[in-house]
Formats: sequence, C-alpha cells, structure tokens
Amino acid sequence: MALQLSKVSIRIGEQVLVPALDLTVSPGEIVTIMGPSGSGKSTLLAYIGGTLGPPFEAAGRVFCGDRDITALPPERRRIGMLFQDDLLFPHLSVGGNIAFGLPSSIHGGQRRERIDEALVDSGLAGFADRDPAGLSGGQRARVALLRTLLSEPEALLLDEPFGKLDTTLREGFRRFVFSRAEARALPVLLVTHDRSDAAAAGGRILEIRQSGQAVVSETDGPKERGREPIPS
Repeated sequence: MALQLSKVSIRIGEQVLVPALDLTVSPGEIVTIMGPSGSGKSTLLAYIGGTLGPPFEAAGRVFCGDRDITALPPERRRIGMLFQDDLLFPHLSVGGNIAFGLPSSIHGGQRRERIDEALVDSGLAGFADRDPAGLSGGQRARVALLRTLLSEPEALLLDEPFGKLDTTLREGFRRFVFSRAEARALPVLLVTHDRSDAAAAGGRILEIRQSGQAVVSETDGPKERGREPIPS
C-alpha cells in the first residue's frame, strides 16, 4: 500500500518549514528527502510517525493505504522508523531486542521461530542469545532493522540511518535495507545529507529548502537490487 501526504505543512512560529505538500510514495518505492540542517526534513518524518510535538505546528493528512492515520498515536500507525543511532536495549539480548518488535498476536514458539528466521536471513544465525554490546556496528544496525521489520510496518521512515557507519559498512547496510524494504513492498521515505544515499535509492528526490519550498525532482526510478550481500 502507498504512503500519502495530503496538504501537509509544518511551521515553527512564523517560519514555514514545510509548505502544503502533496506526495504519494508507492509500495516498494524509495523517496529521498534532502535539504540543509534545520530545513524540516526530520520534522516531516516526526509528523508522519506521530511524534511531532511543540513548538511545531502542523496541518494536513497522512494516509497509509486507505487508512487516515493523521490522528492516531504512533503505536497504531504501523510506521517503522530507523534512526542514525540503532537504539538497541542494552538490558535485552539480540533476540530480546528483535522480539520487542513482534506483534502481540504472535505467541510462544512462533516468536522464537520468527526471530531465528530473521537472524538467518540477515547472516546472524545463532546470535539470539548474544549481548548487543558485543556486536559490530553493522551487526547492531541489522538487529535494529530486523526489530523494525518484524513489527510488520506498512511504511518505513529512515532518518539518516547510515550516517555513523564507515564507507564499506554504509554501502552494504544501505543495500541490505533497500532490498528488504522492496521485498516487502514498503513505501520508504529516506532523510539524508549524503548524495550517495540518494543515488543508491535511485528514486525521486524531495528537496526541502529553508525558504519554505519543497521541490520533488524525478530521476530514472528505482534500481533493480535483488538479493544484496549482507554487510559485516
């Protein structure tokens, strides 16, 4: 299903950060949001995810498929989010972190089965009982993604999730995220400062400028990624 923004606008005081924006992100499509610091990129994601608070003022509607999620609390929107920090819980094992994202309707042995399948798919077979503190940066990033995907989101928001990884890990994890999102037909919004992220996404670019303008530029469209190598 598509993620749709209808006349979404955000301001802080008299300053317009995001104008009245209409945007539809199709299933499996990745739209990249770019712009200078303070232009409202992450603020827009916060509004979509339901976490935007004062002093920002926002208007407009957000739809996920045919559901109007504008007034819903974050936990009912079914919007997955990844940030620059992996935000793993230090008191939980790798499996415990991933289990946190599973719907409550999945019980008993089914939970462990889902976790083990996800770990095998991501090259982390046997890591369920490991302490997250002992993982590499790339491994921690994969666990954070698995936790998000197993929550069965209907759309995915990426707020600079590759920013703290070195070049090699960045390229591998970026391909890993994009291929999994496409395989699940998730509409994706990616916030980044890095043009190589936008090039790898291969889709449209939404440029938000500090003048309160938003311009969507067209590119050649999403790339064919298939199954990508698993990052270290």
